[in-house]
Amino acid sequence: MHSMVNDDGTMKAESHGTAQAERPGAATGKVKGRPRGRPRSFDRETALEKALLAFWLHGYEATSVSDLTRVMDIGAPSLYAAFGDKRSLFEEVVQVYGATYGSFIDRALAEEPTARAAVERVLREAAAAYTEPGHPHGCLVVHAAANCSTPEVEQSLRDRRNADIAAFESRIRADVAAGALPPVTDAAALARHTGAMIQGMSQQARDGASREELEAVAEIAMSIWPRTGTHTG
Repeated sequence: MHSMVNDDGTMKAESHGTAQAERPGAATGKVKGRPRGRPRSFDRETALEKALLAFWLHGYEATSVSDLTRVMDIGAPSLYAAFGDKRSLFEEVVQVYGATYGSFIDRALAEEPTARAAVERVLREAAAAYTEPGHPHGCLVVHAAANCSTPEVEQSLRDRRNADIAAFESRIRADVAAGALPPVTDAAALARHTGAMIQGMSQQARDGASREELEAVAEIAMSIWPRTGTHTG
C-alpha cells in the first residue's frame, strides 16, 4: 500500500464525513479550488521512485534539489519534510535500489550452491539488468559516484561496492575450504576481479553495449575461474 503524504510532509488524514464540509461552497453546490495554504497530498513511494530514476540517470552531484522537486512533482518544503535533505533522500533511494533493481547480487549469493555458480549468475543477470529498457542503464551505485564531491556520499557508495567484493571473497574462501576450488586460489584477487567486471559492465551498458555483448564479456570472465584439480599458478 502506498502512503499518501501532504505537501507539508505530514501523513494525509482520511476523513469521509467531513470531506464536503472542508470544501468552501459545498453547502451551496459551488465548490471552489483548494484553499491557499492547504497541504497538497502526494504518493511517497511514487515520488521516491522518481527520485531514484533521477539519481540513477544523472548521478548524485549532477542532480539538484530543483531537479528533484520537478521530477517528483512536489515543492522543496515537501521534499525536506518528507525525506530530509538531498543526502538523506539519496540514502533512502540507494536502500530502495538495493532491495529492487540491484537485489540480484544478494539473491545469487544466497541461492547458488557455489561461489562460481553465484558469480556466473550475477554476471549473467547484470548483463540483463544493466541493459533493461524502462530505466537508466548501468548500476546506480556505480554511476551515482561519478564526479561526486560529497565525501560522505562517495564513501557510502564505496562501502557498498566493497561490501559486495567482500561477500564474493567470503564465498570463494568457503569453497576453497570445502574443496570446491583449488587451495592455491587467490580468493581476494578473484573477488576483486568479479567486482571489476560488474563495475565495467555497468559503464559499458551506459556506453551502449547490448545485453548480448555483456553476456559474451561475462562468459570470458568466467573462463579464468579455476576448477577443482587445476592449478592457478
